[in-house]
Amino acid sequence: MKLIQTLNYAELSQQAAAQVLSRLKGNPALNLGLATGSTPTGLYQELIKDHQLNRTSYQRVNTFNLDEYIGVPKKDHHSYHYFMCEKLFEHIDIPIEQTHIPDGTAKDFGKECTRYEQFIREYGGIDLQVLGIGQNGHIGFNEPGTSFDSRTHLIDLAESTRKANSRFFASLDDVPRQAITMGIATIMDSREIFLLVSGITKAEALARLMEGEVSEEFPASVLKKHPNVTIFADKEAAAML
Repeated sequence: MKLIQTLNYAELSQQAAAQVLSRLKGNPALNLGLATGSTPTGLYQELIKDHQLNRTSYQRVNTFNLDEYIGVPKKDHHSYHYFMCEKLFEHIDIPIEQTHIPDGTAKDFGKECTRYEQFIREYGGIDLQVLGIGQNGHIGFNEPGTSFDSRTHLIDLAESTRKANSRFFASLDDVPRQAITMGIATIMDSREIFLLVSGITKAEALARLMEGEVSEEFPASVLKKHPNVTIFADKEAAAML
């Protein structure tokens, strides 16, 4: 794993964006895996800024999001469909039919998980996957104890994850209890991975990732087994290294 330390979140976002744009320049038909949450929003703002200034094209890009809440309609402002449109897709020239996110309102979640997994495979897999990390080490919504062999699946969200995400909802009771997430094996099939880590609340998780053992009890630790991972961490996140 390659670690890039930055002074602050703004610099983290700029450096990560520069590297994403470098990959896009090398492959205009990039299959790009995307994450939600507060950490990647700065990256998305930088990509939008570049698109406006330099007209970088996303016409041939396909995106694949890590996860989606169960039971939240696409047009609900809490859904990750809504989040991605608001934070990125509406501001670049990507055709909306080339943006792919699991369907959290599917009638059969087992079939939806299988469909999404096969869909990624049919497109030739993910070239570059952007990840964040949870305080408990989750990547995507793969909570502690998730098998490293897992594929796209339904997951019960840990209480710590629901509490961390409750800031986006009116109350903890409104936070969904389940999600569809890309599995750990699916994430590990990506040709390259960027992990973005920001803020003092993630310092302990980053230290455990860098210095701890590989264990399913800390899902992000599997990244040590991937041949091409770059970690972008700001000064606060790297405080315990």
